[in-house]
Amino acid sequence: MLGRTWATLLRGTNSIVQQHTRSIAVTVAGLAGSEPVKCSRDVVIVPDTSLESVKATKFDVVILPGGLGGSKALAASAMVGEILKQQEKENRIVAAICAAPTALAAFDIGKGKSLTSYPSFKSQLESHYKYIDDQKVIQDGNLITSRGPGTAFDFGLKIAEVLAGPEKAAEVAKGMLL
Repeated sequence: MLGRTWATLLRGTNSIVQQHTRSIAVTVAGLAGSEPVKCSRDVVIVPDTSLESVKATKFDVVILPGGLGGSKALAASAMVGEILKQQEKENRIVAAICAAPTALAAFDIGKGKSLTSYPSFKSQLESHYKYIDDQKVIQDGNLITSRGPGTAFDFGLKIAEVLAGPEKAAEVAKGMLL
């Protein structure tokens, strides 16, 4: 359930963080199995495993990638709903970018909290959430959301900051020339 950009960013973060503190292990789980998934704009993501095989695993963060088709599939999946509800119940991080906050709304995750999304989804979210449209990344407690492809690095770095600390996130940003 982790998009390619964020998986790449967090895997890159892993090597820097591992040298100094703790490692960030990233698992890319496929909703329909572990076969390659062709996303919008012909991007192909190869999951590490299936969501089914890791559904009982406790993750520090569950990240929902954006994209209209993928977000609709996430919102329609009872298994995704169970994972998100358990993640929220146990006060662990839930993160979503672009259209993916609509999947959060489908399962009443973070209801009433501040969030953001791709602009065209505002009308679907503002009745359930305190919608913020003038910031790239919003963190409200253990909910982290972001607007879209152009904010992906900010999103990934916010997640890295929460997991490994602001100093390590700044180090990663510097190494990426951001």
